[in-house]
Order: sequence, then C-alpha cells, then structure tokens
Amino acid sequence: MAVAAQGVASGTPYMVGSRLLQGWLAASNVPLSLIGLLGLAELPYTLKMFWAPLLDRWPLQWPDRRRGWLLVLQLTLVMVIGAMALLRPSSDAASLTLIGVMAVLLAVVSASQDIAVDAYRTDLLPASELGGGAAASSLGYRGAMLAIGAGGFVLAGRFGWPVAFLAAAALMLAVVPFTLAAPRLAPIVHPVTSLRQAVVGPAKEFLRRTGGSRALLILLLVLLYRWPDGLLGLMVVPFLIQEGFAPELIGTVQAGWGIAATMAGTVLGGVLFARLGMNRSLWLFSIAGAIGNLSYWALARFGGGVPGLLVAVSLENLAGGMVGAVFVALLMSLCNPRFSATQYALLSGVYALSRSILAAPAGVVAEQVGWPSFFLFTALAALPAFLLMLRLTPWRGNGVIGAFDPIRDAT
Repeated sequence: MAVAAQGVASGTPYMVGSRLLQGWLAASNVPLSLIGLLGLAELPYTLKMFWAPLLDRWPLQWPDRRRGWLLVLQLTLVMVIGAMALLRPSSDAASLTLIGVMAVLLAVVSASQDIAVDAYRTDLLPASELGGGAAASSLGYRGAMLAIGAGGFVLAGRFGWPVAFLAAAALMLAVVPFTLAAPRLAPIVHPVTSLRQAVVGPAKEFLRRTGGSRALLILLLVLLYRWPDGLLGLMVVPFLIQEGFAPELIGTVQAGWGIAATMAGTVLGGVLFARLGMNRSLWLFSIAGAIGNLSYWALARFGGGVPGLLVAVSLENLAGGMVGAVFVALLMSLCNPRFSATQYALLSGVYALSRSILAAPAGVVAEQVGWPSFFLFTALAALPAFLLMLRLTPWRGNGVIGAFDPIRDAT
C-alpha cells in the first residue's frame, strides 16, 4: 500500500504537467507552437540524476531518511498544483512566461520526488517483494494517469479547468497520510558523509561490486532490455492511422483498453515474479514482450480490422505491464541503499536512452522496410538482451550476477 501510494504521487504531477496543462492551454486558444514548447519543461525528468546525490548526502531524518524528503516535496507539489489553478492562460507574453515558470517548477519538484520515491521503494523492499512492489508502484502510477487523464478532463468540462487543478492538488494531498504511515526504513550503517562521496561513491561502489567488465554488461542490459518497447511505442499510432483506423477509435482503444491491459499485466507480472524469481521472470516476460510486438506484425501482414486491433493492443499492453514490473525490480536489485537515490537515477537515465536515442531511427526503418518487416525487427530487437541474460541472469540463477546483496555487501 505504501509503495502504491507513492506511485500515485509520482504519476499525478507528471500528468498535470504533460496532459492537464496542455489541455487548458489548447482550450484557451494558445498557439500550438507555444504549447509544444512545454515539452522542454520535461527536461528535469531526464536530468534528475545530476541532483540525485544531494538526497543521498543530506537526508531529512524525520520520519526517516527518505520519507522526510517525500513529505517536503509532496506538500510543495500540493501548493504548486493548487497555485496553477490561479493561472489565466492567454497568448500575451506575461501569461505565457508565468505558465512556463510554473511548468518548470512543477517538473523540477516532481522529478525530485521521483528520486525520493525510487530510493524509498528500493530501500524498503526485500528481494522477495521486489516484483510485487514494482507492480504496486506501476498500478499506483497508472491509477493516477487515469484519474488525471480522464477524471481531470471530465471535471474541467463540467466545472472549469481551475477545479480540475484543485482536484489534482487534493489527490496529491491525499497521499501525505500514506507517506506518514508508511513503514520506517532501517538506519544506514555507513551513511554518506560528504558531497564528494555522494557524487563519486555510487559509481565506485557499483564498479567495485560488479567488476569493470560486468558493470558494462549490466548497463547494456539496462539499456537494451526494453529497447523493443521504445521502437514499437514510437510507431504504433502512425501505423494505425495509415491502416485507416479512426483517430477516436485509436484513442479509445489505446487510452482505455490499453491502460486496463497494462494494469492487468502489471498484476500478473507481480504474481508470477513471486513464483518464478528474478531471472526466470526476466526471460519469460521478455519473450512475452516479443510476442506482443509480433501481434502488430500479424495485424500489418494479415489485417483483422477492429478485432485484430483489440488483440494486438491487448497483447502488447499485457506484456508491457509484465516487462515493466520485472524491469523496475531489476533496477532496484542493482542499487545499494547507501546510494540508492543516485544509483537508481543513473540506471533509469541509461534506460531512458533506449526510448530516445536508440528508438529514434524507428521511423526511418519503418519507411525503408515496410510495416510487417518493421514489427518483426522490433521483436528481434529483444535478441541482444537475451544474449546478455545468458551471461548475467542464468535461467537457474536467483538474481543478476553483480546485484547488491545486503549480507555480502553490508559494508
């Protein structure tokens, strides 16, 4: 429950900044070119690794070293989102400047909260609960997406946009009691005592624990494990539009049916993880992800109309929920609680490259080879991760070779 609540806390401000604010600006006839610039306000989510060491170096000790920051940041988000209800969007420079400042402030505080949420979840969960915790966090995040992405727009349509922002602030405030009542973390035996240690220590500890060559292989696994997702995600909507599906049908199926399938996959992934363990889950869920990608190959190759679309979206998102759950568990298993804020931020930053730089050529590949071959390529993109898993996560193993062991690495 504690981890799921923090998932809600992560998803709410992100959706406010990336969806709700965009909707208000569009409804206020702000030019699309200016609305598009709001994408720059999401840079803090990519750059958060640069200030993550500050949370390791200067923890707020009440209620514990992670929840102290969570409380401060969540109360700040309540005030920022509530203050955004006072905005009056228009095309004049003063209004747009104020909106931009508020959007950046929201993103900075939200990204900082994500650092604390990831660190708290990593420090709290024992190895046996990593899968369930990852699933709970994802469910909370998806729940916030539904609450803001659907409920927020309903409120805006009936009562006005300020009411929608106030409701989002109230949702953030509702998380605070869960943060106060959440389990307390055990104290760190060797806390970080200097900023230099907080900046340099995470990399040194990771290299010492894994060894130089294995560290590179682990980072490659983090980079490539979800590469098929990144390739597919960029091209699904253009493919469906070119296939003649109506935009409103695409939106309904992707946002409604797709999110429901993802949440079901997340639950299924958490349940199976508890039975299978880390290594077998990584193998089987990746195979499921490849099958989900192949469902679009079948749709492109053989057609199928709306029923085929529903099958493809269901398989893709069901597998995506499973892959997401085990991937978060993988990242948590690689972090030392001394440096979990920084190490998790660095690992998630490596993963982000697969959704940006490595996925960027997806459109070029699709144009050159056509849709059926492109979707087949996205399934085959899982092969590099399989080769790495042969070395790092053997089928009969219990965890990633080089992952943090609280007994072995206690000092």
